[in-house]
Amino acid sequence: MLTRFAIWIPSVLIVMLAVYALAFYGAGDPIKLIFLRAPGDVAYNPQRIEAIRESAGLNKPFIEQFGLYIWNILHGQFGNSLTSGRSVWAMVSAAAPVSFQLALCSIILTAVVAIPLGMIAALNQNTRLDYTILGSALFLWAIPAYVAGPLLMVALIVLLPMIKVPYGWGGVFDVRILLPLMVLSFQPIALIVRQTRAAVIEVLSEDFVRTARAKGVPEIVVALRHILRPVLTPVVTQLGLIMITIVNGAIFVELVFGLPGLGRLTVQALTNSDYPVILAITLIGSFLVMASNLLVDVLYPLLDPRANDARRSR
Repeated sequence: MLTRFAIWIPSVLIVMLAVYALAFYGAGDPIKLIFLRAPGDVAYNPQRIEAIRESAGLNKPFIEQFGLYIWNILHGQFGNSLTSGRSVWAMVSAAAPVSFQLALCSIILTAVVAIPLGMIAALNQNTRLDYTILGSALFLWAIPAYVAGPLLMVALIVLLPMIKVPYGWGGVFDVRILLPLMVLSFQPIALIVRQTRAAVIEVLSEDFVRTARAKGVPEIVVALRHILRPVLTPVVTQLGLIMITIVNGAIFVELVFGLPGLGRLTVQALTNSDYPVILAITLIGSFLVMASNLLVDVLYPLLDPRANDARRSR
């Protein structure tokens, strides 16, 4: 555990360095880009642009800027927005709960729907039911969130014109969350269905499963008591990939359905070249993905004790 955490900390620093380098050497001077959108001749005032760049600390060398940025983050300061002047931490804190609630609901929905479907498909291998479930999973995997969102919204308006358009945020218990939650969960469900099916097919050939069936144990008991736990091991290892899919999909889902989360804030920051906000959101997304991978490393030995035995034998 300590070894994994010791490796995880420098990995976070490397990601932060890479993200900051992309922003520093990225698409032009953020201050100049902001002023180029302003009306009148304000964009042609280099003295004012230089003064604002100096006040924002953007005229210093890369290493000095990065060191100051790390120091501020350690003290809980992400700087201020270049466009609104608001605290980046305040902007992120207001948007993050929406995205986190949506992501958590998506993970729960994925587990509740995908794991049973994957087990059903494997237990009925090479039947019409298996082909239907697997084909549906492949179909869902092929539809990105930025396509599924607008299509479902248009279909809802055309087929059910009396239904109010699900736009905006009212919490996880609001009916408006159903459609964005479905769109965000399509690809994770497809991934876990396929992973669960493959894992169950592998476990079915094990001796303990054949022994349980030979003793006349009911099929539902075999599935829940003997098959489910070994199947969860490879499924949990996909948590990092699921988190990446959810983080990427949230940008489009929140924009399409008008959710005031980190995805919508990301689009606004990219449009306005608001680098402090972009950096903060990128670092949060990277941190979530890396934290989920660390969680997988911690949970894997608990689900599969053989992993600990293998490490001890080395």
